[in-house]
Amino acid sequence: MISVNVFSEDTNWSKKIKNKEIFFNSICDAFPNKYKFLNKNVGFTLLLSNNQNIKKLNKKFRNKNKPTDILSFPLSHKISIKKDTYLGDVIISFNYMNKDKEKRSFKTLVIKTFIHGFLHLLGFDHIKDKDYKKMIIEENKIYKSVISKLN
Repeated sequence: MISVNVFSEDTNWSKKIKNKEIFFNSICDAFPNKYKFLNKNVGFTLLLSNNQNIKKLNKKFRNKNKPTDILSFPLSHKISIKKDTYLGDVIISFNYMNKDKEKRSFKTLVIKTFIHGFLHLLGFDHIKDKDYKKMIIEENKIYKSVISKLN
C-alpha cells in the first residue's frame, strides 16, 4: 500500500482542499494496481508550498532562481520497492496550481501535478524526448484510473 504524509506551509491550500491528507491518499488509493504496491509499505512526503518557498528550494537544489510548479526529491535514483520503502519528497506550489493556465479546475491540475511528482520519485524523467513520452503515457494511465475511481 502506498501512503502520503502531507504537510502544508501555505494556508491558501486549505481554502481549496479541505482535508488534504484524505484527498492525496485517496488519489493514491485510486492508482492502478501497478502503482499501489500491494502488500508493501511504500510512502513519501508531500509539502504543499508556494512560489516564494519553492523558488528557494529550486535555487538551492537545482541552481534555478525561479519558482516552479513541482519539485521531486527521490530518496534514491535506483528504485527498489521492498516491504518498507520510503520514496522521497514532493513539493507543489499553490501559486502554480491556482493560475488556471489551461482552464482546468484547481483539483484537476493538482492531481495531474501530484502524479507527475510521484513518477519522478519512481525514477521517471523527461530530459530526453523518449523519456518524456514514456512519462506522459504513464501519467495519463494513472490519471485516467484516478478520475474514473474518484468520480
